[in-house]
Amino acid sequence: MFTDLDILKVIMEWFFEQDPRSVVLAASAIGAGLAMIAGIGPGIGQGFAAGKGAEAIARNPQNKSSTMVMLLGAAVAETSGILALVVAIILMFANPLVDKVNGSAFDLVLVGAAIGAGLSMIAGIGPGIGQGYAAGKATEAVGKRPKFQALIMRTMFLGQAVAQTTGIYALIISMVLMYTNLFANFIPQ
Repeated sequence: MFTDLDILKVIMEWFFEQDPRSVVLAASAIGAGLAMIAGIGPGIGQGFAAGKGAEAIARNPQNKSSTMVMLLGAAVAETSGILALVVAIILMFANPLVDKVNGSAFDLVLVGAAIGAGLSMIAGIGPGIGQGYAAGKATEAVGKRPKFQALIMRTMFLGQAVAQTTGIYALIISMVLMYTNLFANFIPQ
């Protein structure tokens, strides 16, 4: 019967038998894929905004400004997906971690950093949904009260900016994992 320690030992032995650069590149590919999970949020948020846009137009067909509010709000809801895309592209094509591979135990930290960089971007799901929700509600409000479009849009954009903060935090953590050697002091060379 394998214990957790035996499994870890087998994994570590396998890891050190591989070309470290290849392992870091493989982890980066996994991280890039994981980062794109953040695209779920904008998809849900934009769908919500579009649905509310359709409801607003159905209630007040003469009010064309509801469509503009919906499109602007949906565009902002896309930001967390774009941040995740940037991280995924960096991991795949401009990976700063690969240059740090030196054939030591530190390479395992690089593998973790690559996967962690992608995992951190999953936090982009929340802002995408929240921003889409704000866009949907703003579109709905403009459909009901077109005279207050400017005030409603300002409020929507302010709320969306606040909702994006967790996506920005995720981007910062992802970049720190890729571009710094925070853990280098803890690994014996």
